[in-house]
Amino acid sequence: MSPATPPREGASRGARTARSTPPPPPSPYERVALARLLTDDWLAHGLAARPADRPRAEAAVTELYRLIGEPAPEFVWVPSPSAALPIVLDDPRTHPPVRLSGATLPQQAEQWPLAARLASFVLDLRERLDARVGHSVRTGAWPLATTSEQALAEGVPVRRVIDTTVHAVLRTTLHGCVRAPLRTKLLPLTGGTDGTTWYGQLDAHWIAHYDVYARLGLAEFGRRDLGRLGLFAELARCTGWWWPGEGRCVMAERPTEIHTEPLPGALHGELRLHRDDGPAVRFADGAEVHVLHGTPVPPWVINDPTAERIHGERNVEVRRSAIERIGWGDYIEHAGLRHVATAGDPGNPGSDLHLYDVPRELWGRPVRLLLVVNGSVEPDGQHRRYGLSVPAHFDDPVAAAGWTYGLSGEHYAQLVRRT
Repeated sequence: MSPATPPREGASRGARTARSTPPPPPSPYERVALARLLTDDWLAHGLAARPADRPRAEAAVTELYRLIGEPAPEFVWVPSPSAALPIVLDDPRTHPPVRLSGATLPQQAEQWPLAARLASFVLDLRERLDARVGHSVRTGAWPLATTSEQALAEGVPVRRVIDTTVHAVLRTTLHGCVRAPLRTKLLPLTGGTDGTTWYGQLDAHWIAHYDVYARLGLAEFGRRDLGRLGLFAELARCTGWWWPGEGRCVMAERPTEIHTEPLPGALHGELRLHRDDGPAVRFADGAEVHVLHGTPVPPWVINDPTAERIHGERNVEVRRSAIERIGWGDYIEHAGLRHVATAGDPGNPGSDLHLYDVPRELWGRPVRLLLVVNGSVEPDGQHRRYGLSVPAHFDDPVAAAGWTYGLSGEHYAQLVRRT
């Protein structure tokens, strides 16, 4: 029987009364559990590796164009964001010379480029949604140092727990750990600057927050704003990156592969890109991004790391990742590093600190290498070894370890345990 169906003739008064009694509101634990389910669903869309639903994506973009007073554009589909880049940069319709800075845009909004008008349209929408939510989603959620269940038991307000469960998880994963390395690697010609880009599935990190607030009854949005939010939700569910332009919109397919691992120390399901036997992200045209434990690296770090290539690498994080690929022990042997001293690690009982002298010609400056064991457990359950560059004047491993924390050796020796 639907809610609008009247009771049958002869039904008891008690039955009618029971049906008219509203159900009790969900408990904080039930709301957080539902928020987690919705977050998992949005995360799955954000990390989807399947072909775009082109008709749905084009319909949503066409409606957005209509809402800012523009006719439906011509759609140009490409297999990856890197394939879109030359089209976007070479066409003033999708990459106009007028930037989105308030100092360079015309005073009349009607004269702005289409991309700027769409960006302003979304900014206005999000400000109205933020007002209903009670805070700005763009500033991020307050972090929690405990699990959601523990936070609720300790009296943390349910809204704050949900903010962390939804926004912090999705923003950390999709915005920080996926979108950022993809932009760096797929848009190298522009230093990551790609005009006015919308990220389709990766925009789920901000869309989901409003969606969850609405579904859980934590905020009431106007029907018009819900409809507009729904257009971006539709795009996050069915396509990859896209670039709006005057009369033409460039649409990129989603990846064919995305590989992740849990973020070490995360309490709420945050993920980061990682794959140690191939690209972490791959597109249908062969565009790919290699990432080791969240660090974007060149393919040689995965396929053929050598001491010689490591010594020629200027990026410290890439160099560290490459050394970890061949193992610190093998690297130290092949590079001919001279052992200076060993000491127990006061901040990580049961582990040792090893100090090595690095020849100046290897890293281009006088430096020593402090080999330590990570205090945090990695996703595979292991404690990773890693090396830290320290000034060449250190002879005591404990003093060198203290320096990395801004402490003296004496103060570092008093730590209970580092992370």
